[in-house]
Amino acid sequence: MTRSDRRATAALVLLCAAVFLDSMDLSLTAVALPAIGADLALPEGTLQWLMSGYAVAYGGFLLLGGRLADLLGRRRMFLASLAVFAAASLAGGLLSDGWPLVATRVVKGVAAALTAPAALSLITTTFAEGPRRNRALGVYALAGATGYSAGLIASGLLTEVSWRLVFFLPVPVALLVLAVAPRVIPAGRADGPRTGFDTAGAGTVTGGVLLLVYALTETSWPAGVAALVLLGAFVAIERHRRHPLVPLEVLRSRRLASADLAALAWACATIGWQFAAVLYLRDVLGYSALDTGLGIVPMGLAIVVTANLAGRLIGRWGLRRTAALGLLVQGAGILLFLRTGASSGYVTVLLPALIVHGVGNGLSFPSLNIAAVAGLPDDRQGLASGLVTSAVQIGAGIGVAVLAAVMTLPASSLDGYRAAFLTAGSFSLLGALIAYLGLRADVEPAADEPATTAPTSTRA
Repeated sequence: MTRSDRRATAALVLLCAAVFLDSMDLSLTAVALPAIGADLALPEGTLQWLMSGYAVAYGGFLLLGGRLADLLGRRRMFLASLAVFAAASLAGGLLSDGWPLVATRVVKGVAAALTAPAALSLITTTFAEGPRRNRALGVYALAGATGYSAGLIASGLLTEVSWRLVFFLPVPVALLVLAVAPRVIPAGRADGPRTGFDTAGAGTVTGGVLLLVYALTETSWPAGVAALVLLGAFVAIERHRRHPLVPLEVLRSRRLASADLAALAWACATIGWQFAAVLYLRDVLGYSALDTGLGIVPMGLAIVVTANLAGRLIGRWGLRRTAALGLLVQGAGILLFLRTGASSGYVTVLLPALIVHGVGNGLSFPSLNIAAVAGLPDDRQGLASGLVTSAVQIGAGIGVAVLAAVMTLPASSLDGYRAAFLTAGSFSLLGALIAYLGLRADVEPAADEPATTAPTSTRA
């Protein structure tokens, strides 16, 4: 391995670590919420915003973050936003008042929205399109896919000691990345052309997506209508801009649109399922925070193992078939939860479903990330990264909102959980159909080259 290769691998590891933190923080407070509420005497509404504040800010600023990375410099954006993320994490662990604590979560969400697309575009511009980039993106997908599950696991374990550790956990990892990254991630000038910044486009799309994620999270129809108005204004503005924030021709790409729609369906399924499954484990089976965290470990392990094998299937079958197969398998794992009851055994009922779900997750998420950025020039990589990550965040909001509503429809709570699992599985099957029909024109890696990573190749 040459010095250049070693430096690229080290950069990939650091970028993966940062994206892992972003994904993990989405779920890190989930299991800790009851302990936080009891210790600080916080009402239910404030506790909910410890989750929603991060998700709304993260989803709302992703498109802006992706384009800023292209225009202002990817490394600069990555380092600055990660420093803010670390500072907000530290502040959150020290505070004891409700709304200031929520404010740190919102700041972290904005920082994550700037970090994630910068990291992904650094990977796609460091590794040339083809097998090497596919391996790198395989590692990237692994970090993102396992981050959410790892947050649930870590939340359960750390809450047994102190909920404040949930806030402190990202700080040392972020500081380590900040210390090493300037040495291995090459410095550079702004990566995009020197053009005027599209302020009107940035304001309308950021406001529109923020309101959309808020509307989905809070089931607010007025916010949803306002979001549609702002997003419509954004499209009208971009059509007449000489240097638009989001060039609309990018959105006309069939492969890109299909990858983003399939990623949205993927998130509806897997994030929505996790929301319902955690409640089921706690309220029906009586699992503690620690039990819930440990119970999800096998699914996380299945994701890790399968994501490292996904590249071989991508190289052999192509992105379309691999993504569709992964979503089908993920859907099968979710639908296996229809077997659950009031006293389901972990080994006989839950464990097989978790493993099958993890296998499908590990196949589909890397494939969709690769498809979403393939074939685009370097100055559009940050934008494409922001689009696919936005799709995942919006999908998470839709999945949780829809499943929360579905759970209230049946007469019994157990039937409500089964209805939620059926709905989540249907989202995954819909994503498989979108991927299979829409990724026909994708850029396929060479058949003799595996697309994922081995030892030192970590996926961002």
